[in-house]
Amino acid sequence: MKKELLVTYPSRVLLHACCAPCSSAIVEWMLAHDIQPTIFYFNPNIWPLQEYEIRKTESKRHAESLSIDWIDGDYDHEAWLGQICGLEREPERGRRCEQCFTIRLTAAAHQAQRLGIEMFATTLASSRWKSLEQINRAGLAAQAAVPGTTFWAQNWRKGGLQERRNQLLKEYAFYNQRYCGCEFSVKEKE
Repeated sequence: MKKELLVTYPSRVLLHACCAPCSSAIVEWMLAHDIQPTIFYFNPNIWPLQEYEIRKTESKRHAESLSIDWIDGDYDHEAWLGQICGLEREPERGRRCEQCFTIRLTAAAHQAQRLGIEMFATTLASSRWKSLEQINRAGLAAQAAVPGTTFWAQNWRKGGLQERRNQLLKEYAFYNQRYCGCEFSVKEKE
């Protein structure tokens, strides 16, 4: 007789969301597993402001359609530029990206702590363009910096979630960006 593994999931999670397409399948999965996500949209890296606003609006629209709590993190691109200063010429998946992840996940950990939510996760781990190792290091650094929080290092690309993300992208008619978000990732695509 095969022994079943019992997996215990948290009841609440603060989910840092980079965009609606990336969060859609993750949120659906969480709700199906009785996990109540609170979406935290904190992405000061996104440039220009118009692009930021489009992604923010789509994320909020998605959360509202599911009656999920949604929190708008402050947009301060100038402060973000100061925090990645000296890393502008790093390639995608380089030190700039890891620093960016650390900034955003530390903000998520602080938000989780303020809300009394122990567990936090990120939709960044759903993108095939990002390094899971960098995301996990950034999440663990955020966890270490903010007492009482735990980073949920989850590979959100597996278990059919990538395929489901693509289906939901069409079902919701989400705006689908063509670059990570910062001006440096745009220049690398040119």
